[in-house]
Amino acid sequence: MTKIYSLKGKAKGEVRLPEVFYTEYRPDLIQRAVVMLQANKRSVYGVNPASGMLTSADYFGRRRGGFRQTINRGMSRLPRIKPGGGGLGNVRRVPQSVGGRRAHPPKMRDYSLKMNNKEYNLALKSAIAATGNASLAEERGHRIKEIKEMPLVVEDSLQKIDKTRDLLDALHALGLEDDLKRAREKKIRSGKGKMRGRKHRRKKSVLIIIEKDDGVKRLDNISGVDIVELGDLDVEMLAPGTHPARLTLWTESALKKIGELVV
Repeated sequence: MTKIYSLKGKAKGEVRLPEVFYTEYRPDLIQRAVVMLQANKRSVYGVNPASGMLTSADYFGRRRGGFRQTINRGMSRLPRIKPGGGGLGNVRRVPQSVGGRRAHPPKMRDYSLKMNNKEYNLALKSAIAATGNASLAEERGHRIKEIKEMPLVVEDSLQKIDKTRDLLDALHALGLEDDLKRAREKKIRSGKGKMRGRKHRRKKSVLIIIEKDDGVKRLDNISGVDIVELGDLDVEMLAPGTHPARLTLWTESALKKIGELVV
């Protein structure tokens, strides 16, 4: 059993933890699942094999007596466009021509990965179970000294909050203030990412899992805080960067329903 807390941080009841919270801890599967999800976000890389080749140009060589000839005309023997009325046009297809193909284009590559459904489901259940392990959360860097219990469960009225100030007050009452301060600290990224719109790196704080959205999901302006509906939950949200045991706040209805969704 675990306690249910009000938005004021006071215990108001108890709920039985679903069986998923007793799943074996499998960091190896969690890492594989997160890497797969990250890889599948990448687009296929490469060029169209037909780029620069979709033209009427043809190579006519040094043939004598043909309709189109390059001999004795001071013209290079390269593929040329066939203009209307005969003759030879501009060079195409070869890399050194205007509008020609690239000489050494990047090789086509598909970054997507696959994972068996049973393995992914086990990774998801293991990541959910890890959210109730305080020692793993501390290893991940979360500040949980003021938190009364893990997993942390709150009443469903949290889903109806529609102001950031009210949500912050509720999170502070539940003992999450120290971790929210940690997430506000930003660090300058090393490397060229600074020039590409991602100069600063920020830490992840609490993940709020709701059963349905009654207005709280649009409050996405708190550093490190993510709000997700139960149906959209995946392993990467529970273990950002492949590191499990993210600090997680469950609403009462989401906790009860997770046993039905994860089999």
